[in-house]
Amino acid sequence: MIRRFDRDTALLVIDAQTGVNVLEHWGGPRGRRNNPGAEERIGALLEGFRASERKVFYTRHDSREPHSPLKVSLPTGAFIRGLEPRAGETVIVKDVNGGFIGTPLEIELRRAGISRLVVAGFFTNMCVETTVRHGGNLGFDVYLAEDACATSNRIGYDGVDYDPEVVHALSVASMHREYCTALSSEQLLALLGRDAPELSRGAGNRSAAELD
Repeated sequence: MIRRFDRDTALLVIDAQTGVNVLEHWGGPRGRRNNPGAEERIGALLEGFRASERKVFYTRHDSREPHSPLKVSLPTGAFIRGLEPRAGETVIVKDVNGGFIGTPLEIELRRAGISRLVVAGFFTNMCVETTVRHGGNLGFDVYLAEDACATSNRIGYDGVDYDPEVVHALSVASMHREYCTALSSEQLLALLGRDAPELSRGAGNRSAAELD
């Protein structure tokens, strides 16, 4: 069973910035991404968490890389329209993939009494995955909204162009039951209102008691 999301649960939106859609930067001349519905589902999660008065946190990427579109000083560093943070919501600016590295994210979550995290955003295999892995290892009970995440194609060291659907699916498979529990946004929104006896948590580095 997964118990209802209470006041100890927050939504963490990773890097919902317009630069994630500069696909030639991320995937080369044939750059493309999966899950065109990710933004709509992130919006639904935001609406649900806000309506239930649960905490919302954001990360905003301000890259160290000179040519990255994810720089706060650039127009492409702005939040995606409709997914902007509201007054009172915490925005954590980061300059590497992981949301916990060199930022006050862990401190802010602990101070707010948060022990359970629902994570959504961009890119599945980069900043989302790095943050999920770190959060799980820090002891947070992490839930991945897998259909509210997206990524681009990736070019391998050998020149192979891996489709974004493959990159996304393998990233989710790597995280699920080791660092987090991957669920749909619909399932996660339902948990704002009720326990889910039909679902089971899955995360590594947990005792049997911790998974009850």
